[in-house]
Amino acid sequence: MFIEPFWILLILILYIIALTYIWICKSKFNKTEHMLHVAMHQKSEVLTFLNSFSKNLKSAEELEKAMRETAKYVADLIGAEAVCIFVIENDHLVVAGVSGQFPPLHKTGSEYVFTKPRFIMESLLNQKIPLNEGIVGEVARTGEGILIEDAENDENFINSPICVDSFLAVPMITEGKTSGVICAINNIRGHKKIEPFSPEQFNALKFMSPQVIFAHNIVKVYSDLSKQQRIEQELDFARKLQTSLIPESPPTLEQCDIYSFTKSAKEVSGDFYDFVDIDENRLLIVIGDACGKGIPACMLMAMTRTFIRANAERFTTLHDLFVSLNKDLYRDTDAERFVTVACCLLNKASGTIEYARAGHTELLLGRLDHPVRTIFPTGAACGLLPPEFSENYDIISFSFLDDMSLLLFSDGITEALNEQGEEFGLDALFEIFGNAVSSNKTPNEIVDTILREVNAFTRNTPQADDQTLVVIQGKKVAAKTVSNS
Repeated sequence: MFIEPFWILLILILYIIALTYIWICKSKFNKTEHMLHVAMHQKSEVLTFLNSFSKNLKSAEELEKAMRETAKYVADLIGAEAVCIFVIENDHLVVAGVSGQFPPLHKTGSEYVFTKPRFIMESLLNQKIPLNEGIVGEVARTGEGILIEDAENDENFINSPICVDSFLAVPMITEGKTSGVICAINNIRGHKKIEPFSPEQFNALKFMSPQVIFAHNIVKVYSDLSKQQRIEQELDFARKLQTSLIPESPPTLEQCDIYSFTKSAKEVSGDFYDFVDIDENRLLIVIGDACGKGIPACMLMAMTRTFIRANAERFTTLHDLFVSLNKDLYRDTDAERFVTVACCLLNKASGTIEYARAGHTELLLGRLDHPVRTIFPTGAACGLLPPEFSENYDIISFSFLDDMSLLLFSDGITEALNEQGEEFGLDALFEIFGNAVSSNKTPNEIVDTILREVNAFTRNTPQADDQTLVVIQGKKVAAKTVSNS
């Protein structure tokens, strides 16, 4: 049977189009899979670094080794033979921490070339490099990183007392200002005997630079102050850290109004809340309470917040979120560390709420002309139990109606004590919230009413625990409140 050339040509074109489509789909899948792998790897690096560094805060003596340990951590992470961390002091770069045998990088023309490791290290530690001189000064001045694949023939390393085959340097930038430079020499992960650093290793060093700044800031605080001042500065630092992690204001939505409040019992708090955009239609509203006090509690809070935000782009379900959060916190924290978390997943398109909690307090649901309800799905605190014993996180879904008001709170509200040692209690909060909803109060008025009643109950008793409140209210309630006023 004879087939006309037109049909043969058409079949070939369709075949080529099909192959092209399959190739594009495969490329997109591989790219997405790679991005997921990178994000998970980076999240793991941050959590591991935060946890390992927080363990070094137990005593002042251990802090003296902190920057050296930080440099070693960075060297191990990127696969470098040696790493040196320079910080800016009085318009000069000085060494803050070094791991391995790292050569002096600034030449004045008057120094002798020493070959013994002890002399090389002394020369490096005594250097003060002007910001406009040398390769390190150039990185600090321009704010741009440098990757030199063939450093052996580079003029900066000629006659170096230590052989430098490849070189990396990235600036440490915070709030738009350069505070130092991280340098690394010689790739030890290459398959060949001598192989330069890869772009991936360069990016890994850039990724860790904010964590190194964080570490150096803590060490600087402790090294400059007396023991009592260190305690005060630790609390102040932790408070500022926590404040930087708390959203300045709730998001503005068409479907509802949100008001949030938190107050620490001491200088620092283990409570936190957050608002995370999953996509254009879904908003994750988070409230949590990290156990402990001081910097360890803040670090635990930061780790929890980092994990939740890292999972925003690959969010599946609240159940999977809590399972993964518990797995990471149980693996990366001490046995006595855990965090309670509650999440409301608001779907703006469907007008629904999904609620789950991990050891946190109940959700209170109020409606106009309806009694208040408590919602309390099961779920253990994250980081408390091994993963195999903590996978039962129930999710409750319901339609978020225009006349609804939801209250998320921490146990610092219900467990507030008066002079007789009595707790404020859930029943009192239940009644106050119900009356506030029935009176058409706005979210901020509901929070103010609750806090006023709690303060009246505790009177002169010092606040014993952190207090956090988040109110989510339908627009119909707000509209009715405005018309009544």
